[in-house]
Amino acid sequence: MIELAGVHKAFGTNAVLRGVDLLVPRGTSMVIIGGSGTGKSVLLKCILGLVRPDAGVVRIAGENARTAGREAFLARFGMLFQGSALFDSLPVWQNVAFRLMRGATKRPRDEARAIAIEKLRRVGLGPEVGELYPAELSGGMQKRVGLARAIAAEPEIIFFDEPTTGLDPIMAGVIDDLIREIVVEMGATAMTITHDMRTVRAVADHVAMLHDGIIRWTGTVQEMDATPDPYVHQFINGLAQGPIASVR
Repeated sequence: MIELAGVHKAFGTNAVLRGVDLLVPRGTSMVIIGGSGTGKSVLLKCILGLVRPDAGVVRIAGENARTAGREAFLARFGMLFQGSALFDSLPVWQNVAFRLMRGATKRPRDEARAIAIEKLRRVGLGPEVGELYPAELSGGMQKRVGLARAIAAEPEIIFFDEPTTGLDPIMAGVIDDLIREIVVEMGATAMTITHDMRTVRAVADHVAMLHDGIIRWTGTVQEMDATPDPYVHQFINGLAQGPIASVR
């Protein structure tokens, strides 16, 4: 579903991506791990076309992302942002229905609201929450609203950017379980970037490690735990000593 071939991206003299090759099969969940500042978010932006790669090709279902029609291309995606990124001035249901009420596929207001309430129900929030504003919600509730918005338009591909950052361990586990359940139910292709190894083990079919601008390693969660790769071993075990520390 997602293919990156030789993707490079630099900002001035800072080469962030140095030739990324990655395949994400349709209907699977890929988790990208790697240290802070390794380019994980830049990678997502390159796939979405928010940042144009300097070289290489991004394909979605075989279609070159650079030449695809933008509106139809972006309609394939949903995204849960790291900070939820809710609109403070809109009630919750309008946040969830934001895409539904805009663009070529604009829905009537009542229909969009009904879909939003159903998606809120799917993430464990009652219809009364739809009338509240983001500032009236806890961090965990905001994250659920962000997830409801990400799935509101039934996207083929969903991105999750650090989905459990700032949540307590119990709520993080709830969000992880919701992500896994929803991705399986929808048959969507998912890509998650995270530092949280609990999230990795909860939601991943496959794991890829981005380090020094390239995908250094890929495999299943079981293979990740067993790999002798020193970079992966250091990262997943949170070790201060190792090859990652030595290059910083």
